Amino acid sequence: MTPRPTLYLLPGLLCDAVIWAHQSTALEQDCEIRIADYTAFDTFAAMAQAVLDAAPERFSLAGHSMGGRVALEIFRRAPQRIERLALLDTGTHPPREGEAEKRQELIDLADRAGMAALADRWLPPMVHPERTEDPELMAGLRAMVQRMSPNIFRRQVAALLGRPDAGPLLAHIRCPTLIGVGRQDRWSPPAQHEPIAAAVPQARYAIFEDSGHMAPVEAPQAVSKALREWMLEPAGG
Repeated sequence: MTPRPTLYLLPGLLCDAVIWAHQSTALEQDCEIRIADYTAFDTFAAMAQAVLDAAPERFSLAGHSMGGRVALEIFRRAPQRIERLALLDTGTHPPREGEAEKRQELIDLADRAGMAALADRWLPPMVHPERTEDPELMAGLRAMVQRMSPNIFRRQVAALLGRPDAGPLLAHIRCPTLIGVGRQDRWSPPAQHEPIAAAVPQARYAIFEDSGHMAPVEAPQAVSKALREWMLEPAGG
């Protein structure tokens, strides 16, 4: 009997398994779902190695936001082990001028006022402007952020500020690849994803309508549909 394929879902900054709730349910009949937890690490190298150490010899990866950057680091380390790669609402560029200072302001806020205050500041720009008053969506996201801690946030920001330029990797990706982004993603907009999709040979590019940066929970059906179609593509590597 052929074993079911394994799909690792990689959460983004301050996110946990809840961000992938719809996709986990939608895809669990087709593959073994594993959701990474790398909150103990402060570099992408350590995050990537933790996934590689726990994963089977061949597996697929879907990363959201910071998770997309971790996925690219996993691919850089072990391209022969990756069957498929999906990068959602993410980027490949190294830290930009002024980024460290802006992120430090948020760390200071979390230290001074707690994770609830951080959620109130950080979350609204992460969703579609018209969804910021959606009580169910925002309550779920706020609860997720508050399950984290200032130390987790500090470690994840350290990893982000130490990230390499992942752009040169893109031309070497030969497995089925999905690049997806929310139409109203203000943090990593479609214009940032178009050159990523163009750089990956034969990448599938999807825009999720009426969605900001948190596409897996803002446009859950569309994201799940795109991932299912991607998982049905013949595996490469």
